[in-house]
Amino acid sequence: MAHPVSSLWGRYRSVPLIYRIFVAFVLGSVAGIAFGERMTVVEPLGDLFLRLLNMLVIPIIVFTLLTGIRQLSPARLGRIGGATVALYAVTTTIAGIIGLVVANVLQPGRGVEFAGGEAQSQTPPSLTEVVLGIVPSNPAAAMSEGNLLATVFFVIVFGIALTYVRARQDDLADSVDSLFEAFEVAAEAMFVVVRGVLEYGVIGVFALMAAGIGTEGIGVFTSLGALVLAVAVAVTIHIVVTYLFLLMGVVAGVSPIAFLAGAKDAMLTAFATRSSSGTLPVTMQNADEDLRIKEHVYSFALPVGATANMDGAAIRQAITVMFAANVVGQPLALTEQAFVLLVAVLISIGTAGVPGAGIVMLTVILTQVGLPLEVVGFVAGVDPILGRIATMNNVTGDLAISTVVGKWNDAIDLEEGVWAKGRDHLGPVVPGGD
Repeated sequence: MAHPVSSLWGRYRSVPLIYRIFVAFVLGSVAGIAFGERMTVVEPLGDLFLRLLNMLVIPIIVFTLLTGIRQLSPARLGRIGGATVALYAVTTTIAGIIGLVVANVLQPGRGVEFAGGEAQSQTPPSLTEVVLGIVPSNPAAAMSEGNLLATVFFVIVFGIALTYVRARQDDLADSVDSLFEAFEVAAEAMFVVVRGVLEYGVIGVFALMAAGIGTEGIGVFTSLGALVLAVAVAVTIHIVVTYLFLLMGVVAGVSPIAFLAGAKDAMLTAFATRSSSGTLPVTMQNADEDLRIKEHVYSFALPVGATANMDGAAIRQAITVMFAANVVGQPLALTEQAFVLLVAVLISIGTAGVPGAGIVMLTVILTQVGLPLEVVGFVAGVDPILGRIATMNNVTGDLAISTVVGKWNDAIDLEEGVWAKGRDHLGPVVPGGD
């Protein structure tokens, strides 16, 4: 007879992880609302979850990217990289346009009294600094500091160099293959660790939501509710129209519902952690095990997307600037709105790795259109919830674009994972059908 504790643990584990995390998410939010700042006592449990996730980011990038490069020629890597970056640029532009349209329709900030506030300004990086920052002066330092773009750049260069050494067909070729095999073993080991961390994530997500809502208060959803609502509406439209309808349904020709089923773990984790890079281990696991994207695609597309794909930020900044203009009684003309869109898209990549990136972007755009920086302090109260919504959007976009690039390069298994489950729900395929 099984021990009662073992039996109870087995029943707990039989419930899909995403459901357990969702319940923890809801219970944590309820606890934060009910007990307020007293729930900060569990904050260290949430911080531990974030530290565990961040601990995994650089090793997973290094090992999975090197394993993926083993299967790529430089030309193929160029095709995958070019398509990935181009899609990120296109969807970020679409996101900014959607944000402006929603802001013009809902007009957040109309009738809101501006009570001033302390401006939070940081100097944004210049274009030269952004470009030079991609190339690390010290690769080890870039990894230790969590500089994702610099780490990705070095690992790609190093991996391509290994493929050239292997192609020389000399005594070192076998050694290179052995090295690649070691990287593959390390990558698999890291995914085992990810599964363990996600088991703890049930506690971590509860603590994050309880402490976050307890500190911020339910007022974070109501004091500037029009701004939060506008961002939520725009993100929903972007996910449904751009990712699900256009990218999944039209471009990739796959089931949008199946895609959501494969991305839901990363989406929920992103909302809870407010960190695209911190969510990266979960995002990669969804890409590998659920969406069945080949490693040489997602090991490139996802790390780049975690830093460079700022669809959510583009939406958030466009709407927040429109909100600020309405609050101070200086509505923006269409030409000024077009300028806001351009600035938001161009600086999104440059500020992605800067602490308080949303504040940096907002400060820059407000300055460019001549709005007072004091508005930054006014909207700071809802910055945490806006960050959660934007991060969830970014992570969803990372997986959507990885799926499209995988489909274009015949690097996705549509017979397995969520795709197969989706067909099971639809019933047998009719012979001769599309």
